Amino acid sequence: MRKTVIFAFRGDPMCFIHVLLNALELSSRDMGGNIVMEGEAVKLIPDMAAPGHPLNTLYRKVREAGLIDGACRACSTKLGVAEAVEKEGLKLVGTMSGHPAMADYMEEGFEIVTM
Repeated sequence: MRKTVIFAFRGDPMCFIHVLLNALELSSRDMGGNIVMEGEAVKLIPDMAAPGHPLNTLYRKVREAGLIDGACRACSTKLGVAEAVEKEGLKLVGTMSGHPAMADYMEEGFEIVTM
């Protein structure tokens, strides 16, 4: 079985929709589809969690499928959304100077896609 993780960096909702869609597609084909939110993408979490946000329904599907591994601890703190991330029930991750380490995923056999 292939394992894929998407490291999402961009905070543009029009770009992030592709992260969500691809995660669900990969998962449906037993190819992983895990998401790690990095950089400015972490700022989308409180927005997407709000009812009425254009990505809310798709975000909820991804959350219910358990595909979001977490959000970058350093970026969430720097961008002022760490509390909102934790309130949403997502993990703050950062084994590499406060940031998620791609090497951790590579050691577990994941293929990494950045978006």
